[in-house]
Amino acid sequence: MTETTTPPAKGTSLAFAYVTTLFFAWGFVTSLIGPLIAAVRRVFELSYAEATLTTFAWFIAYGIASIPAAAILSRLGYSRAIIFALVTMVAGCLIVPIATIVDWYPGVLIALFVIASGVTLLQVGANPLVAALGAQKSSHARLNFSQFFNSLGTTLGPLLAAPILLTGGVFAADAVITDPATRAESLRSIDFAFLAVGAFFAVVAIFIFTARKTINNAAPVPTAADRVSPLVALKSRWAVFGALAIFFYVGSEVTIGDLLTNFLHSPEILNIPLAAAGGMVSYYWGGAMVGRLVGGLLLLTKIKASVILTVNTAIAAILCLVVTQTSGTTAAYAAIAIGFFNSIMFPTIFTLTLERSSAPVPATSGLLVFGIIGGAVLPLIGGLIGDHAPTLNPVFYVPLVGYLILVGFAVLSARAKTHGIAGPVSGGH
Repeated sequence: MTETTTPPAKGTSLAFAYVTTLFFAWGFVTSLIGPLIAAVRRVFELSYAEATLTTFAWFIAYGIASIPAAAILSRLGYSRAIIFALVTMVAGCLIVPIATIVDWYPGVLIALFVIASGVTLLQVGANPLVAALGAQKSSHARLNFSQFFNSLGTTLGPLLAAPILLTGGVFAADAVITDPATRAESLRSIDFAFLAVGAFFAVVAIFIFTARKTINNAAPVPTAADRVSPLVALKSRWAVFGALAIFFYVGSEVTIGDLLTNFLHSPEILNIPLAAAGGMVSYYWGGAMVGRLVGGLLLLTKIKASVILTVNTAIAAILCLVVTQTSGTTAAYAAIAIGFFNSIMFPTIFTLTLERSSAPVPATSGLLVFGIIGGAVLPLIGGLIGDHAPTLNPVFYVPLVGYLILVGFAVLSARAKTHGIAGPVSGGH
């Protein structure tokens, strides 16, 4: 597979702007999981492991839906697949109030799975689309720039959701958790949060529908000859290696982000109210936002992506080690600082893999998004550790191992042969 020299289609810049809004949308809803874990743990009286099933339900969707999503993308093309994904996400948001009305925690998990299935399809399509909408040499920087808006969504999510989900009801002073009226108030707060998010997705779907011609001009609908089986990616060593890297990156990042509210709230760390701790999680995601802006606009245009990835993963591992060995503000701010170094990891792993994979882009993208299932597995392990350890500090051994594995991926990627990222729909397009 050789590097494409075909100039970008007319309207590429505008299509890039439209697609970037999707990164904000799924970043916003994904970041609600952290405050939601603290909320359902109190409302439904769950253990840490039981509460992290919200994370499991969300990220297991990537494992189940990613391969079918690649097939859907290959058949429908970008604009129709994206609209279908957004409609699916709206449907999932509407399931939440049904589940809370009947006071059934598994129903909330089902709703999260449906929403995440839609997000999976968005990720399978949007990441390679952004990589292809422009010059090959700037693909790393372009995807990091889009991921900046993803981080903007993850930063605003906890800031807006924590006051809604973690105040009043069962979180009020001297609240009696078993009181039906008190629990109902907190359940309605969960409803409100997801109905508002569902309305937002509906607006974005309308926006993409009006822009479908521009997107299709920049990335045409595939023909029958373009369609490939997403399982083809399993034949590529680098596609599989990249999926494993995504597994450990997402699992590490989400383990920290989802338990950070309770970690900062704990007496050994900051001993602050849950709502305040939930709001501080935005600093963790905000660090990733700043890092992606710096990395996308400055560093990745001048320094090799593999070098920056090596540095960031090594520093993240060191910060995790600091958290395991300290307490108070030192542990708190070391944990929050990891977000900054997470910043360029996902988009850089993604584009490094696309450049090295011998499989077509949709198949590789589908397998990479399958790797996001790490966000279901590693936080559950972290929750089990949190239930059996005297503090939440040992939970950080989980991401510590993950980041060390990513250091190995970064070093090996620097030595591997590369090629251009061929057309946005399939390897030969």
